Amino acid sequence: MHYLAKARFVIETEIEGLRRISDRLDGAFVEAVEILHHTLDHRGKIVVVGVGKSGNIGHKIAATFNSTGGTAVVLDSQNALHGDLGLLSDGDAVLALSYSGETRELLDLMPFIKRFDVKVIAFTGKPGSTLARLSEVTLDTSIEREACPLNLAPTTSSTAMLVMGDALAMVLLEARGFTEEDFARFHPGGSLGRALLTRVSDIMRSDVALPTVPDDANVAAALDAMNRVRAGACLILDGEGGLAGIFTHGDFARCFRIDPLLGGKPVASLMTRQPITVREDALAVEVLRTLGQNRIDDIIVLSDSGRPVGLIDSQDMARLKIV
Repeated sequence: MHYLAKARFVIETEIEGLRRISDRLDGAFVEAVEILHHTLDHRGKIVVVGVGKSGNIGHKIAATFNSTGGTAVVLDSQNALHGDLGLLSDGDAVLALSYSGETRELLDLMPFIKRFDVKVIAFTGKPGSTLARLSEVTLDTSIEREACPLNLAPTTSSTAMLVMGDALAMVLLEARGFTEEDFARFHPGGSLGRALLTRVSDIMRSDVALPTVPDDANVAAALDAMNRVRAGACLILDGEGGLAGIFTHGDFARCFRIDPLLGGKPVASLMTRQPITVREDALAVEVLRTLGQNRIDDIIVLSDSGRPVGLIDSQDMARLKIV
């Protein structure tokens, strides 16, 4: 069997389904974003309800909203009729997921949902369905075919709902001015949370752990300063203690190939002048971004007055589990 060809067929079918959904986006999507924005701004919450595969997708959509500052809960359609409807309040917004728009368990629940002062946003592949008629806004997630070779198992259709939920969450995130610092508050446990919450001053090498030499020192002295503290770079300071440049192990390796006797040469002749720096009150995530964008391993830390006060090595980020 041609497994790779079949796998590519599945992926391409789903991609094509998503492309069609993107092309169909219209004012209904804008209205949905505005409803959710108003709901959250007025201390309401997003209630997600679905059955079967749609219910599974609903859990992921709710998790995405929660992780980006939009309070969301999942309402089980069966348990809702036995007390769980109590989590619904006036002023909430309901995301109702059903590809057919005729899911009996969900439709049985809709009259009770409509007793509340809530706005219902339907995710359905059938814009003329009963669910769509009972909703204030309908987001069309219809597809031409499932990626299933039998065109039966929910594949493209469930992906379409998931991506529509992602689109809503990400557009809402920007509309509400959600920042990296806000994101960190909801993700304190992982490496991303550590990077977003940790400041440069918390992780930089400073004082006796900071390798420095004056600008009249030679290369050998710079290497000794690095080796003493096991650093990959050395700060070169001018006569007033200001930053003159940086010299790294990489600089040494490149120059050594040309001149094996360079140890006695002035380090100032080989250092990088005007190196990339970061302020000590910056977030560690800025260091991650700067290191990646500039393809460097070391970055110098400056105080508010512009004085060199520290050094961050990319290995420090790994050791502290920030990357």
